[in-house]
Amino acid sequence: MKLILASSSPRRKQLLNMAGLHFDTLASEIDEHIQANQKPEEMVQSLAYQKAKEVQRKHRDAYVIGADTIVVHEGQALGKPKTKQEAFEMLNRLSGQTHEVFTGVAILSPEKETVFAERTAVTFWDMTKEEIWEYIETGEPMDKAGAYGIQGKGALFVKQIVGDYFSVVGLPLSRTIRELKKLDWKQEERNGE
Repeated sequence: MKLILASSSPRRKQLLNMAGLHFDTLASEIDEHIQANQKPEEMVQSLAYQKAKEVQRKHRDAYVIGADTIVVHEGQALGKPKTKQEAFEMLNRLSGQTHEVFTGVAILSPEKETVFAERTAVTFWDMTKEEIWEYIETGEPMDKAGAYGIQGKGALFVKQIVGDYFSVVGLPLSRTIRELKKLDWKQEERNGE
């Protein structure tokens, strides 16, 4: 059965490639509106479902994976920074602290669907203002929730992680594969394989 990742995230693509899956990518174009009263796990599951559903409307015979990740510190969701100053404020806030990363996943098949969320706790070392600004100047923080990429230079700030590392990257890989199998997904044959 055809598998589609409803995301343009290079990190999510890389994870599915790492697992040896054959899939297409088609970014959803939903308005990622967050309801203020939602819990973080509800928020990421809702956005993941909306992304998958939007793509599934055009590809009803496929299995579609949607995902969404947020960083939460002291009850506040930290999205992607819009400016370097905003990135600095986020990273300065996370310095020496533990925060949570929630990734929601929705998998929709022609007959069934499943939606779940993973929570991972990440603790940062204390960071100097100079370290934070040097990191911001690499450009890496600007398209990442919480202003850091754990799979890149942002890894240098991580003191401890409790939970699924891949969920922090953007997709809880092993659980996603298990949930696909529960929905009876089988890898389609590709020419030459």
